[in-house]
Parts: sequence; structure tokens; C-alpha cells
Amino acid sequence: CALPICGRLSPEVYHVLREAGTERPFSSLLHQEHRAGRYRCRGCGDTVFEGSAKYDSGTGWPSFVRPAVSTAIETHVDRRYYQIRTEVRCASCGSHLGHVFPDGPAPTGLRYCINGIALTFEPTLL
Repeated sequence: CALPICGRLSPEVYHVLREAGTERPFSSLLHQEHRAGRYRCRGCGDTVFEGSAKYDSGTGWPSFVRPAVSTAIETHVDRRYYQIRTEVRCASCGSHLGHVFPDGPAPTGLRYCINGIALTFEPTLL
């Protein structure tokens, strides 16, 4: 099986995808990734974000203005840690990806703040 889900998840990946954890800011190599390409859910391999929607939010996590397609993700109310946030999950496998906030740039005004460890990157071949 070629999908990431077919292998065992490392404890760090398991914590983020299955326990809705958060990686340390600035710890992901994908934070500095700026090539064209697709960001896929590490849990199932489905495309969840495109490189064209990525921007540097200064927060330390890969950030996007929109998902690859609206049906690629699901959102849920997250009331943990005495705050209300909007959690982002992969629509295909339910893996926790991160959160979305209403403080992003145009054109959406949204900041999808995503754990890099929850993604794999596939560069566009020219």
C-alpha cells in the first residue's frame, strides 16, 4: 500500500492526527516550503491544500487562505483549553490538521493554520 495511513504513525504524527495535538511553532520543514505543489493529508494522502494558497503568516505554522477544494476539509467547534476555535480536519479520514482563524489576508480573510507534521508535500513537476 502506498498511502501514508498504511504504515505505523510515529508518536508525534499520531499525537497531532489522532489526538488533535499541535506541533511546536517553526518546527516543520513545510513552514519554509514555497514551491508550487500539493499538500496532502498525512493520514490518507488526499490533497487538502495547494501551494498557491500558502502564505507566511508569521505564526510558525504553514498557513493557507483556502483549502484545495471546499470538500477537502471539515470544520468543527473546538472548545478545548478554555477557548472556542474552529478545528480543521481532513474530510476523507478525519485526521486533525489544525485550526482556521478569521484574521487572514484577502481574498478570503481566513488563515488556515495547519500542523506541518499533518501534511506531506508533493512538488509540481515542470
